[in-house]
Amino acid sequence: MVKIGNIEIGEFPLLLAPMEDVSDPPFRAVCKENGADLMYTEFISSEGLIRDAAKSVEKLDIYDYERPIGIQIFGDKIHSMRQAAAIAEEADPEIIDINYGCPVKKVACKGAGAGILLDIPKMQEMTAEIVKAVNKPVTVKTRLGWDDSTIRIVEVAKRLQDVGIQALTIHGRTRKQMYKGVADWTKIAEVKNHPDIHIPIFGNGDIDSPEKALEYKNVYGVDGIMIGRAAIGYPWIFNEIKHYFETGEHLERPSLAERVRVTKKHLDFSVEWKGEIKGVLEMRRHYTNYFKGIPHFKPYRTKLVETDSYMELLSILDEIPEVFNEYVEQSSI
Repeated sequence: MVKIGNIEIGEFPLLLAPMEDVSDPPFRAVCKENGADLMYTEFISSEGLIRDAAKSVEKLDIYDYERPIGIQIFGDKIHSMRQAAAIAEEADPEIIDINYGCPVKKVACKGAGAGILLDIPKMQEMTAEIVKAVNKPVTVKTRLGWDDSTIRIVEVAKRLQDVGIQALTIHGRTRKQMYKGVADWTKIAEVKNHPDIHIPIFGNGDIDSPEKALEYKNVYGVDGIMIGRAAIGYPWIFNEIKHYFETGEHLERPSLAERVRVTKKHLDFSVEWKGEIKGVLEMRRHYTNYFKGIPHFKPYRTKLVETDSYMELLSILDEIPEVFNEYVEQSSI
């Protein structure tokens, strides 16, 4: 059983990655329903939390059905991160997570996210201060390095473990790679298999099928896998992976009716949580993925992303199984 502190998260946990503008409570709800073992909030600005900025505070919203859940924070100032961690702890998550991996320019080039990989002593000091500031287990998500010439991930893992983190997730790319190229899991395995490392090590990057999940589990020996982009519009991936691990067989792909049901659940929660205008608007990024692979779907996608009315969206979604059923029967989605 894998544990983060005293929190049991499964024999081989599947984690939902914290993704900005994606991993909100409505999205987390459908991922939890479909097998995610541990989830994280979108990353939250430490400065925003300290200033009580509405957008940052809103991201602290967590629900009992999501547990266990971690709140992820980012920032470049040690005192601010310490304060933000204490504020996040008041929201009562199971875990406080530190983002040392975001590659986006406006974050990384200010020394936050993956930017701190250029200053490992500061990373260690910041982490130590956060661990001291909270009673919850502290975890970290990071990348291999800033670029190929700065990969010191084993050293990073040892230093962070030494100051008290309880688990480490490693995205197998450098900051320079952004999300391009292939994730290098051999470097993740070096950390996991190092004799001085005893905390759980989770791998992240390129897992988009049950076969790949099993292969990487067996080859690289990680304690669990974090899934990000592959879950967008396809939360079923968690249970599909678990079923494949147990049986060696594939679960039947979600039917069109199931796709509509989950899309509606996601939409309902989005509107409930954010209000109709914002909830409808922010769902638009998900429709393409929920109905990916359906022939001739573009006109309906256009309807979905151009409609401002929640009730009209429900009506459009209700039409989809009947209109596209013949296409689905003729081609696998």
